[in-house]
Amino acid sequence: MDLVRRTGAIQNLIRWSLSIAILLLSVIAAAAETAAAPVPCPAANNLAGADVVARLTSRNADRARDLLSFEATRDYQLHYTGFPSPLTAEMQVKVSYTAPGTKQFTIASESGSKLILNRVFHRLLESEKESGSDEANRAAVALTTANYTFSLLGCAPGDGPPLYVMRVEPLRDTKYLYRGTVWIDAADFAVTRIEAQPAKNPSFWTKRTVIDHEYQKVGGFYLPALNRTVTDVRLGGNAVLTIRYQDYKVSAAGNVADPR
Repeated sequence: MDLVRRTGAIQNLIRWSLSIAILLLSVIAAAAETAAAPVPCPAANNLAGADVVARLTSRNADRARDLLSFEATRDYQLHYTGFPSPLTAEMQVKVSYTAPGTKQFTIASESGSKLILNRVFHRLLESEKESGSDEANRAAVALTTANYTFSLLGCAPGDGPPLYVMRVEPLRDTKYLYRGTVWIDAADFAVTRIEAQPAKNPSFWTKRTVIDHEYQKVGGFYLPALNRTVTDVRLGGNAVLTIRYQDYKVSAAGNVADPR
């Protein structure tokens, strides 16, 4: 990759796929929970915002270079309430990823609304698979200074080291970028959470869409753990898409990472 040198390859693919999910949900479509306000960073982590972003980019490049492949399971759930009637569906998918951007999906089970299964879940998988091998798409949605401005708000407590809290603003008003807040581990310089809204409203019918995405550390890599996308539409109605990522088996350069 010329622009980001594989920086955040896995995270970029997920962000792209979630943008597609917003578009699909807007035709059938909540406020997100607000995290505690950040506080000044402790002296040991008192970096300038530009330094945090530079280290994030560098460490993402290292992790992307070392990640060869993974297998995982995803559980999709979508619940819609509103006109003309409530809808719900569930799907479990086996995922196989090979660097730098190839994904294969096997549907293990599905149930519920055929509309959601066919128009949302299946199309979401197809879009993610197609976009994964497109270098231009990955570069266009990457969390880098080529696409965003970053403002350091302070720090927040984490499970171990503190988390840098940064406000991100897109450099272009496009529905494939977002504006919001990211949390970055102060030791590993990896994104652990994103809370955001699309930079541009995906559809006239969409009133509000909020994405809350969490990552988990698997071996030395930060991979998706949970996504919750909440969409409200103008004619009334609310759709909540939840994706849970689990059972990772990661193959890294030189070894196979512990999946725990």
